[in-house]
Amino acid sequence: MFALDEKINFPTKKNDLLTVGELLIDMISSDYDVNFESSTYQKFFGGSPSNIAMNTKKLGIRSLVASAVGKDGFGTFLTNHLKNAGMDTSCVQQAEASTSMVVVTKSRSTPIPIFYRGADYHLDYTPKLEEALLNSKIVHFSCWPISMQPVRQTIERVMAEAEKNGIFIAFDPNYHPMIWQKGEDGVEYVKSIVRKVDIVKPSEDDAERLFGKDTPENQVEKFLKLGAKLVIMTLGKDGAIVSNGKETASFETLATEVVDTTGAGDAFWSGFYAAIVKGHTIRHALKLGFAVSAYKLKYTGAVVELPTLEEIKQQYELQEV
Repeated sequence: MFALDEKINFPTKKNDLLTVGELLIDMISSDYDVNFESSTYQKFFGGSPSNIAMNTKKLGIRSLVASAVGKDGFGTFLTNHLKNAGMDTSCVQQAEASTSMVVVTKSRSTPIPIFYRGADYHLDYTPKLEEALLNSKIVHFSCWPISMQPVRQTIERVMAEAEKNGIFIAFDPNYHPMIWQKGEDGVEYVKSIVRKVDIVKPSEDDAERLFGKDTPENQVEKFLKLGAKLVIMTLGKDGAIVSNGKETASFETLATEVVDTTGAGDAFWSGFYAAIVKGHTIRHALKLGFAVSAYKLKYTGAVVELPTLEEIKQQYELQEV
């Protein structure tokens, strides 16, 4: 059990965080438009695990992304973006498929995505990926890579090796029926993953897609019954509810200005990871996650120029007692 007022003690490793999954193009509209009538879209670096790896490096911890892109201009754009940020790209593979893309209308609430998938689900489990995994404290993945083969097989091997070697496993259960193969019960597969990981962070929308409508408290309880060790359910403007099965706490958002919600959840993850790696308690790390998310919400795009975690702490007056 992860007590909220305790720190997580990680072994000494070369790398702090390994994110495994999609590296893709976010095409975001210039206008706020729920009907997709905007005529102008701009490309941004995207893919939730990749966003988190980029963010956490800016916040001051060591991170690495394992993903697959196409042998095309978009794949080059994404790889160069990582390199320009000083990221190691040795675990970014090139696949014989087009670089994946998501088209999103800019939103002040929950953005509605349209998915165009290609290279992202062709990530292989290689000796290089295994080496990166074994040298990391935390491994993170989302529903994207488990929604299709052959990358699902890669994630299953990652989970097995991580469990065998005592590596902290975090899962973003961001289930969306549009990314799953027809005829497959994605909901049940996602539920089967929950007991195998250390932490899950569903949004309210994620929980509704998995369980149907219910109160946040009941949704959290459903994740706990599936075997989750720590559940962080984010509730948008209403903050979050967190539980380890024995203690439950509510947290308020720190956001005061919302320009674009794309990547807000990734920013939360990033602040939380950076904080637990740097030795903060889970409770304080959650507050820092909200601070990083609040900072990101003021800008367009999933990845923005974040200050260090220490600067975020000062800006939001979140010094741990």
